[in-house]
Amino acid sequence: MCADVRETVATSSRVLAASGHGDLIWGHVSARDPGGRGVWLKAAEWGLDEVTPERVHLVDEKGTLREGEGTPHSEYPIHTEIMAARPDVGAVVHTHPPHAVALAATGQPLRPVSHAANYFVPPEVPRFTDTADLVLTPELGRALAGVLGEARAVFLVNHGIVAVGRDVEEATVAAILLERACAQQLLTHTGGGWPSWSPIEESMAKREHIYHRRAVSAVWDYLVRKLPAVS
Repeated sequence: MCADVRETVATSSRVLAASGHGDLIWGHVSARDPGGRGVWLKAAEWGLDEVTPERVHLVDEKGTLREGEGTPHSEYPIHTEIMAARPDVGAVVHTHPPHAVALAATGQPLRPVSHAANYFVPPEVPRFTDTADLVLTPELGRALAGVLGEARAVFLVNHGIVAVGRDVEEATVAAILLERACAQQLLTHTGGGWPSWSPIEESMAKREHIYHRRAVSAVWDYLVRKLPAVS
């Protein structure tokens, strides 16, 4: 079971890198430990594109390495505190994708100008502004979890994003969709004029029609198929 979890977190890391979420050695993915011992987290000091199952380890709620090797990410409270607050969440992604960071910094809300945005909006994607520094303490992790609430994602303004899901597949696809939605909105604004977006009822219908569970799983499968072979 643990081998499967490590493989999935490693695959997610490489999928995110291939989808424009790489930021040198920063950014991380986690999955809830099936035995309740903590989170299986991508190890620090590796790029997302370099993550193999051996570079995924078990970290408890205090940041202590329980199983595996490597240095735990200092922002482990993002993962442990969100999972403590959200029993429905089985995986957490934290990355620094450029378009999402840029859109959040403008102060504009994400608008459903594209299919991708309808995965999140409505309601608005919440914004965490307590700090733009690293989330290094359980207190900050709990504050972030509070801002996230029941949403699928949150902007860490001037920092990055967090996306969550029932499992690693769902959280990964959410992170990718959020960055695509932000990029499409920024592109829309470069065209001038008054952008349009879907009303609430249409957004909710599109979410049901486009992003049902089977479709999200199929997107994950597609992204995995597109990955280069691990050497």
